[in-house]
Amino acid sequence: MRGRPTKDPHTRPAINTLERLHMELGGQILANRQQHDALSEQMRHVEAVIKMLDPTYNLGRIAVKRRKPNPWFKRGTLYRRALDVLRTATEPMTTTEQAKAVLAAHGVEDATGDDVQGIALGIQHSLKNHEGNGVERVGQTAPARWRLKTAH
Repeated sequence: MRGRPTKDPHTRPAINTLERLHMELGGQILANRQQHDALSEQMRHVEAVIKMLDPTYNLGRIAVKRRKPNPWFKRGTLYRRALDVLRTATEPMTTTEQAKAVLAAHGVEDATGDDVQGIALGIQHSLKNHEGNGVERVGQTAPARWRLKTAH
């Protein structure tokens, strides 16, 4: 852990802390390299199976899918926020209405139309995943309207 001792006794604690941080970051880099190798190997296997099924298939057309993190809500919290909105709702709501209400309740004022649509899609996927388990779709109209499931 120790390189050469510093001459200034006031900076030793900071140097020690920075050395530990450097070592931890190095360990994380190594772990990510190992994960990179494993994922690359899995990707090569998928490509090989695609080529087995269609030797003329152009693998270069497959775009890499990147998950863009939501700037306002941590992963898994959007559904709970949507439930909070539905608890206070007087009538079934569309996911766009819920998204606007969730953003307003969270104090977000600078959301663009694309941001609202992205939040609405996240809420829609969550509600579909939980349909029949606490939430229910009302009617078959489009866009879908949702409410909390009533106890029978």
